[in-house]
Amino acid sequence: MKFLVCSLLAAAALTTSCSKSADAPNVQALNQDFIGAWNSRDSGKINGMLADDVAFVQGNAHWKGKDEVSQKWVSATLPTISNLKTSVSSSNTDAASAYEAGTFSVDVPAAGPGQPAGFGEGNYIFLWKKAADNTWKLSYAQLEDLPVQRRN
Repeated sequence: MKFLVCSLLAAAALTTSCSKSADAPNVQALNQDFIGAWNSRDSGKINGMLADDVAFVQGNAHWKGKDEVSQKWVSATLPTISNLKTSVSSSNTDAASAYEAGTFSVDVPAAGPGQPAGFGEGNYIFLWKKAADNTWKLSYAQLEDLPVQRRN
């Protein structure tokens, strides 16, 4: 019985991995491009990766549309954190969409002289979709973070 269950699970995993479309993106590469742009503070590249109808959710902040997300998330947050890192828990792709979810961490520089530096961490999900021009755009970003901790 145990062998049968293991065989069925292995067959299901193999079928799932083989059923991905050849058009499916490499979601890890999409996210690494995004993280690279964030860590190099390249707001132009980040904004170019956003879908026109992108949605962003973090706590009580809910922003929709490229202009609002660009202003209230990218422009407002980019100067306040650095060294964004992610650890993937789950991801999947098909020909029209891709997602990655996991945990993130960031460094938070001191707010001013004599102020402590800190770090932040939490959970994230990024949803990508294929645009009409066949490029991949960030369609949805959700961050659920813990309060910033003081760095000792």
